Amino acid sequence: MSCTKLIAVVGTSTPSDEIYQLAYDVGHLLAEQGAIVVCGGGPGVMEAACKGAASAGGTSIAFLPGRDQSEANAFVTIPIPTGMGEMRNALIVRAADAVIAIGGGAGTLSEIGFAAKIKKRVIGLRTFSISLEGQDTQFIEAVETQEEAVAWALQSQTH
Repeated sequence: MSCTKLIAVVGTSTPSDEIYQLAYDVGHLLAEQGAIVVCGGGPGVMEAACKGAASAGGTSIAFLPGRDQSEANAFVTIPIPTGMGEMRNALIVRAADAVIAIGGGAGTLSEIGFAAKIKKRVIGLRTFSISLEGQDTQFIEAVETQEEAVAWALQSQTH
């Protein structure tokens, strides 16, 4: 039995137009492939990915920082209020089969860190470049295009 892929899309809440478009495209492509977008439900990259998924008839799940579903951006399909603030970032990463980081700020960096801790695949599109101590390779699989990001994410193992 195959399981639907849950792919986290993480990134800055204040993206440039280019980063917003990349996130929109990633959400759209994920939905076209039958994957579900997982995010924090806020503005910026999160909104763009959810909007892209919605435009392709897809689904998005958002782990919200507060206790109110109304915090979710207008394109979230399933809002999950956590009341956990930034600590919800661990839930986003834990729930996903892979993480696509697009652009990023401190919150994105925390999500990448959580992914490193649990050895979750991270695909980077215009984001941080990080290698873990004692490892020869970069922890983040850097890609150049939205299509590459989605292809790498969908290659991850299911949970």
